[in-house]
Amino acid sequence: MSDIDLTIAPDQAFVRPNLERRLLERRAIKNNVLTGLTWLAAILASIPLLSVLYMLLVRGGTRLFGADFIEVLTELPPAGFEMGGGIGPAIVGTLVMVGIATLISVPFGILTAIHLAMLDPDSKVATTSRFLAKVLTGFPSILAGVFVYAVLVINFGYSALAGGVALAVLMLPTVVLAAEEAIKQVPQRMKDAAYGMGCTRTQVITKVVLPTGLPGILTGVMLAIAGAAGESAPLLFTALFSNYYISELMEPTASLSILIYNFSGMPFENQIELAWTASLVLVLIVLVFNILARLFGQPKI
Repeated sequence: MSDIDLTIAPDQAFVRPNLERRLLERRAIKNNVLTGLTWLAAILASIPLLSVLYMLLVRGGTRLFGADFIEVLTELPPAGFEMGGGIGPAIVGTLVMVGIATLISVPFGILTAIHLAMLDPDSKVATTSRFLAKVLTGFPSILAGVFVYAVLVINFGYSALAGGVALAVLMLPTVVLAAEEAIKQVPQRMKDAAYGMGCTRTQVITKVVLPTGLPGILTGVMLAIAGAAGESAPLLFTALFSNYYISELMEPTASLSILIYNFSGMPFENQIELAWTASLVLVLIVLVFNILARLFGQPKI
């Protein structure tokens, strides 16, 4: 075999491109301008958020992080000119009603998402259900309260159960859409491999699809819980309010959002301080669920 000539003619020599960045180049100027505008928009958007957080920490942190923070979190709300008191019943009531809403919305939401994503994704029922779920994401929350008021409150009275059902109506579309997208992200080859090993469709769903899509499903659940925890309009029509700890589900129940609404309009400085404290606690609860959603949503490496 003859030797191969690997010499390159001078006119065919490889010309190394100039990768040096020029500040006055058109692309560089455009990139810098757009980057600056993006940072400016981000800063302007963060100003209201930071100002609200600053006010909450200044006005609400004095009671929450003070010497009497245990009493603030555990005692009953004060009445009239009484000083002191706390927001304990409102915290417990909020957690109870959000828990009821989670127990209702998560199972139904995941089952609906399985039907939409795997069992019959192209049927008219699935298309209609998907459309209604997207419409319900922009559903005014007060209408959910009116609906549950007409169905439950008129017949059984104000209660924590009615408040939980109203919050479940608002949580359900978020859970459905997030779970459906998480299930769709499961690679088809994983499902085909399970079918090839002889698994039934139920086994594929329970052993492959749901465990693989669990981070995305939990992200949707956490975001739905965070949104429901801050709702106030539905609870005005369903749970009303109470100054005492909840003892049974079929009685009026306190919540942080309604306590803020009631106390912020009172002429007593003590109640106004508790309204700021309750606002800070509610923001911290929502922040915790949002952080959990980000942690669950991170891809596993």
